Amino acid sequence: MLLSLHIENMAVIAAMDVDFPKGLSVITGETGAGKSVMIDSLLFLLGGKPQRDLVRSGTEKAMVSAVFGALTDEVLALLNELGFDPGEELMLQRTLTADGKSQCRLDGRVIPQGILREISRRLVNIHGQNDNQLLLSLPAQAKILDASADLGDLPAKYRAAYGVYSETRRALEELQKNSAEKERLRDILRFQIGEIDAAHLKPGEEEALVAKRGKLQNAEKISKQCEFTYHVLYGSEKGAAALLLERAAGAMSSLSAVIPEAGEMAAKLSEMRYEVEDIANTARDFVDENEKDPTAALNRVEERLDLISKLCRKYGKDIPEVLAFREKAAGDLHLLENKEDAEAELTKTLKESEAEMRRLAGELHTLRAKEAAALSGQIREELAFLDMPGVRFEIRVRETGEYEAAGDDDVAFLLSANPGEPLLPLERVASGGELARVMLTLQSVLNAKDGVGTAVFDEVDTGISGKTARKIGIRLAEIGKQTQVLCVTHSAQIASLAGAHYKIEKHSENDRVFTTVRQLNDEERVGEVARILGGLSVTKAQTDAAAEMIEEGKAYR
Repeated sequence: MLLSLHIENMAVIAAMDVDFPKGLSVITGETGAGKSVMIDSLLFLLGGKPQRDLVRSGTEKAMVSAVFGALTDEVLALLNELGFDPGEELMLQRTLTADGKSQCRLDGRVIPQGILREISRRLVNIHGQNDNQLLLSLPAQAKILDASADLGDLPAKYRAAYGVYSETRRALEELQKNSAEKERLRDILRFQIGEIDAAHLKPGEEEALVAKRGKLQNAEKISKQCEFTYHVLYGSEKGAAALLLERAAGAMSSLSAVIPEAGEMAAKLSEMRYEVEDIANTARDFVDENEKDPTAALNRVEERLDLISKLCRKYGKDIPEVLAFREKAAGDLHLLENKEDAEAELTKTLKESEAEMRRLAGELHTLRAKEAAALSGQIREELAFLDMPGVRFEIRVRETGEYEAAGDDDVAFLLSANPGEPLLPLERVASGGELARVMLTLQSVLNAKDGVGTAVFDEVDTGISGKTARKIGIRLAEIGKQTQVLCVTHSAQIASLAGAHYKIEKHSENDRVFTTVRQLNDEERVGEVARILGGLSVTKAQTDAAAEMIEEGKAYR
């Protein structure tokens, strides 16, 4: 539950600190005093969209923080899952700068806004006047029914089956359309694959051909210089370098007995002789490798390089990319050439997924219809208590056979406010006061099921007064026995039932407007309830009536 709320520099609120107890707490004040700012601040803290105009003029930053206690097992489990180590209390904080930037913190640790929303929705439910109008939306009605029903993981299973069905149907339709276009594509793929296969490409081939082309372009020079090198180093019987080195090595070796260093020189000369011989043989090999007809060979290399260049321009920047293109084309061709097999497989999958989708949709319908009957009965009883004794209310759940992400159910709330009148969609028959009572009833039921520790009701009594307002207050007080309830109200009948009463007041100081909040004592509370009851001035009769209402309200706390 919400233990304390701190607001700083939000619109007309310069600074505000409020502590809240268990049970029903009401917040009252003159119109324009700042009650809506307080609710907007709480909405902002809980992950609402940042609005720059919320920052108090003349300040750079606004801040809202709240401390929550008595955390539910669900909240604790979520916090542990997110990597937090919660204690007995939890603090949320959110700041908003004048340029519209916001930052969220949990126990001092910066968190993303999405995580803030995920946690907040398990801490507080806020019900405002706009919810009454939202109730007229058929999708909203369907969500309310699902929130009330115990559907478990059935919706998730259905969505998975629906996803498989939808994707399979799309793939099958794609496979079956444009048969002429697919035949043309087959011809193109066959040509591309054949053209690449005919070239017999090999990775690294292009680089080898470029090197060979360089040799062929210099074939005459290579032959002449290599032959000269071989002749000088080894091919001459008298003047070859290898022969001369051999003789020098022999000469030095003959001196090794008298000159020890001569033996080392002889060994080095022998090594040099063998190296020279290797170089000579390598040069001779260069001549042997040379084409007999370098011009013809060069033409063949150029033709091959031209072919490779052509294929690379069409299918990839180099041979590996061309070969990769070929493999993909072969895969695409395989799919096209095996269309019948693929179509049969997709048709089988479609039938299976459709059957599973229909089965799960049927289970959803059964559970929804059962919950619709039970919830309709609860709402009728509550509405009768809230001064709508002749009301007929029914939640209609009808299978349409048109499957969507939530199933094939058409959910509609039907109402007959007066005896003899037919059941009609809620938006066609409900007045503002009737709509408010229906919404309060639904919120009472849902609050009891969702396990959220705090429920905030923002002027849900709009259009209701007198005895009906008193009964609404009684229901709020009863909800407050299970869940902490904060209620912004203009109704004396509701305000007098609260366990704690807060008044928001506005005053001017140095040409600036300031809003404050304070918890009223017993005497002040009587005066505030009397003010709400009264007109321009508060009479003794109104004060006595207020005191009596407050005393009577103690029985419902």
